[in-house]
Amino acid sequence: MEENVLEIKDLKTYFYTPDGIVKAVDGINLSVKRGSILGIVGESGCGKSMTAMSILNLVPQPPGRIVSGEILYEGKDILKLKESEMRAIRGAKISMIFQEPMTALNPVFTVGEQIAEALRVHKGMNRREAMDKAAELLSLVNIPSARDRIKDYPHQLSGGMRQRVMIAMAISCSPSIVIADEPTTALDVTVQAQVLDLLKQLMEKMGMSMILITHDLGVIAEAANDVAVMYAGRIVEYAGTEVLFAAPTHPYTEGLLNSIPRFDKKKRERLKAIPGIVPRLLDLPEGCKFYGRCGIAIDRCKKEEPLLKETAKGHLARCWVRERGYDTRN
Repeated sequence: MEENVLEIKDLKTYFYTPDGIVKAVDGINLSVKRGSILGIVGESGCGKSMTAMSILNLVPQPPGRIVSGEILYEGKDILKLKESEMRAIRGAKISMIFQEPMTALNPVFTVGEQIAEALRVHKGMNRREAMDKAAELLSLVNIPSARDRIKDYPHQLSGGMRQRVMIAMAISCSPSIVIADEPTTALDVTVQAQVLDLLKQLMEKMGMSMILITHDLGVIAEAANDVAVMYAGRIVEYAGTEVLFAAPTHPYTEGLLNSIPRFDKKKRERLKAIPGIVPRLLDLPEGCKFYGRCGIAIDRCKKEEPLLKETAKGHLARCWVRERGYDTRN
């Protein structure tokens, strides 16, 4: 049995606004196996990034608050740690590659200084040692002339280079978990592939685990071992990557897969869009949150929210119809 390096149990992160309570993350359960990649996929606003911020205890307070749940890192609930104890974990044991490197990197410091800062804080290195290590890290992430590049400012680098700097910062202290939040969104297709390959190589070389957050199912198919599909702050399907792509169970997962362009079909077919829009988190429907956009819903779906249970196909999914083994697909 593979060991879990991170377990999330019934995590709820809410935002208290003048208009009401926004349930950004509403009772999710996840586990990250040592040395594996967990993909979290879903539309914008479904709670993917807020899950990552909750793991690092970086939820802005106010208006946000982690209401309940446990986040067990190597068996210890990090939500119960003092801020000083959490700082020792954040960046050193669990690090993050943020979505947009141009805004995540400080424009007034060189990239070398920004990488060196984490090494000085967590590893106790002096400035010279930290800068030497920063150059090594830039070389490790395939940035040419690394010794010269540590003197560059973020604006002097291309988008792909800046993303590699973010990766160098994330792995600088040899963390056991890296959270990659949309690491390829702002990059062109060729650079995306290079960054994904780099992340996988580094993970295998350094023995890290990864949480890969994206809206791109192609990225998930390429990199992830397991997949959690999120919708309106909840996990609606959870399965191994190969199993999920071969036989998606939840109607939302099917909709996401059907909206991907494919080139293996004999005739041209119009892409199938998921009808409707994501419900407002301030005004969620009573039953299944996907009810208004689902093509197979029954009356029970409108009145009662399904639990995340194992279906006839062995997936974990929130669906009254599929839980009973019915297959309403044509």
